[in-house]
Amino acid sequence: MDATSLRTLLAPYLPVEEMDDRLLASVQTHLDLLLRWNQRMNLTGLRTPEEIVTRHFGESLFAASQLLERSATTSTFDLGSGAGFPGLPLKYWAPGIALTLIEGHGKKATFLKEVVRSIGLKGVTVLDQRGEHVAEQAELVTMRAVEKFDSVLPVAARLVAPGGRLGLLIGQEQCEHAMTLLPTGEHLAIALPGSAQRILLTWHKPLTAL
Repeated sequence: MDATSLRTLLAPYLPVEEMDDRLLASVQTHLDLLLRWNQRMNLTGLRTPEEIVTRHFGESLFAASQLLERSATTSTFDLGSGAGFPGLPLKYWAPGIALTLIEGHGKKATFLKEVVRSIGLKGVTVLDQRGEHVAEQAELVTMRAVEKFDSVLPVAARLVAPGGRLGLLIGQEQCEHAMTLLPTGEHLAIALPGSAQRILLTWHKPLTAL
């Protein structure tokens, strides 16, 4: 897929003038690897490049633009990264962030390392372990809808440093339930472009426990 096609598909999620050559080249390399590896292992249920660009890269880049300034150096954890979403597009958007991809499935972690190596990303760590075993915290933690949502969401909240944020890409129907699982803090739900069912839910962790 060429840069012109990528710009067209990503236009609902990011202004065209913000899609620089570096960002598009990273998306292209990631997409090529994902399509190739997905023939051997289940990284995504989406089968066409167009669907993958809009649903995975588009939504992740939109979340990046809402959560981060492009000049940010924020410490960031992506919990249950899978094929790298939304974590890696956050790095494409804000190259200065310190990104840790937490993925307990060994083969998926290997895929993530290959994407990082192929693009030449710096400041990215791939942790082949479950979030429950991570003791550190980050200023920003991100997560997409995953299995065992009820048990994983409290883990994600624990990984957020005091005063930090959690960003969730989830279905609208999960929003109310998610807020009951999170500790006290400020919530904001933002509709994702092109979807009536999916949102970016953010949660701010208080600086001190209430």
